[in-house]
Amino acid sequence: MNREVLIRPAMLVIASLALLLAACVTINVYFPAVAAERAADRIIQDVWRQESPPVEPESRLDELRPPLAMQLLEAVVGSAQAASPDLDVSSPAIRSLTASMEERHRSLRQHYESGAVGLTNDGQLALRDQGVIPLQERNRVRQLIADDNADRLALYRQIAVANGHPEWESDIRRTFSERWIANAPSGWYYQDARGNWQRK
Repeated sequence: MNREVLIRPAMLVIASLALLLAACVTINVYFPAVAAERAADRIIQDVWRQESPPVEPESRLDELRPPLAMQLLEAVVGSAQAASPDLDVSSPAIRSLTASMEERHRSLRQHYESGAVGLTNDGQLALRDQGVIPLQERNRVRQLIADDNADRLALYRQIAVANGHPEWESDIRRTFSERWIANAPSGWYYQDARGNWQRK
């Protein structure tokens, strides 16, 4: 009887882990989120001419051995992530859009730094405070923003198409919107999920 009582909870734990693993693998099969983040970071660093972010030092907690169930989960999820290919971001259209955005960034950078231009929560730019831009330059800055937003939208679409999944466009845009903000230097403005402006 005691053995039966012990087997049932163990089977419940195994069944729960199997469901959790299936959910993790399914997510990676349909949209490679990790690969999309890596691709977004590479493009953003090229456009903004940034160096790769520093690697976080490993904590002492990493030395502790996780329970067997966690080891199993990490092994399966790790293999699923490793199996997901990198996104192709090298098509001529993507390279052209990236080069155009990089060139435009030279003019936009001062406006990010002054707070005139900010990163929106949907992967675009917005004129946040036109008062810090001299009157005679405002139309030029508006045009820079409009051109950059057009390139950003085209970039998200081209990445989806280049990878044979046009239906991924909204996922790629969402990933980029998060990564633009994550990669932004301290002092730049961005919108939070509710659309309120915050300063990094």
